[in-house]
Amino acid sequence: MSTKRLVFLGALMGTALAAFAPAQAQEYTLRFNHVLGPGEPFHQGFLNWAERVAERTGGGLTIEVFHSAQLGVEEDIIEQIRQGANIGQNTDAARLGNYVPGIAVVNGPYFVADRHAAFALADSPTMIAWQQQLADEFGIRVVCFDWVQGQRHFFTNEPVRTPEDLDGLRIRTPPAPIWQESIRALGATPVAMNFGDIYSGLQQQAVDGAELVYPNITAANLNEVLDYANETGHILLVNFQIVSSEWFNGLPEDYQAALVEECRTAGQETSEVVATAVEDAKAQLIEAGMTIVDDVDLDAFREAGRAAYEVLGLIDAYDQVQSEIAQ
Repeated sequence: MSTKRLVFLGALMGTALAAFAPAQAQEYTLRFNHVLGPGEPFHQGFLNWAERVAERTGGGLTIEVFHSAQLGVEEDIIEQIRQGANIGQNTDAARLGNYVPGIAVVNGPYFVADRHAAFALADSPTMIAWQQQLADEFGIRVVCFDWVQGQRHFFTNEPVRTPEDLDGLRIRTPPAPIWQESIRALGATPVAMNFGDIYSGLQQQAVDGAELVYPNITAANLNEVLDYANETGHILLVNFQIVSSEWFNGLPEDYQAALVEECRTAGQETSEVVATAVEDAKAQLIEAGMTIVDDVDLDAFREAGRAAYEVLGLIDAYDQVQSEIAQ
């Protein structure tokens, strides 16, 4: 057989083999953005997620993690996600509630008590339906939401034990409606402000306090401008990891499974790490001289908080999900 014919047959066989090559030979990349610093437990958790997905897919699916909002602000990232970009974001139910209002209840007052109750939300039929609506109507695919950042408390310069003690206090909150109405229902005046502006805002008396988790205080040295940690535990901060529905649907099914399952595993592990970090941060603040107010009237705060759901028309959604996770 001539050399030319051998070359021709070799090329023909190569083309045929390429035609039958599995779709998984294609490589995929997710550029994942979050606002936290590189020293935060969540950042290491995201790196663990990325490592496991890469290992499980043989390098076919790679997650590149960007801390400190390196890819942009959260709202802009979500819009890119909706347009189909291969980008992901750590976000919360309050922001997702701008698209599917019901899901915002997860960020409402006293919605779930602890991280284990938050994990159980994944089995709620109503939560599943809201996630499907996000995907179908708004192009946002929730990968998982097993990332619990801890309970938020009021940090002020005077003790707070009842909702009445918050009367007249301007408390920094994120801008989403569920955050604003929650803080208003609990007795304070909500003030939308970026996290990075809280320190100067307190110095300049633009706000009288903030509602945050303990590690936020130590990370930003806010104990230098705040005296009291009032343990209201009014919101358990549950984080959602989201990607583009279009991009997700383009992945091979086993890649989709790897992304979701490893997200849940890494999230639950990281939530355990965060729980320890919360206690460590609290101990640091006590040592630094912050006063912990732990005799808060929680029954009064829970009763007051229900008004937030009523104002936003979410009381039925609240009751429905509560009944599902209680079963």
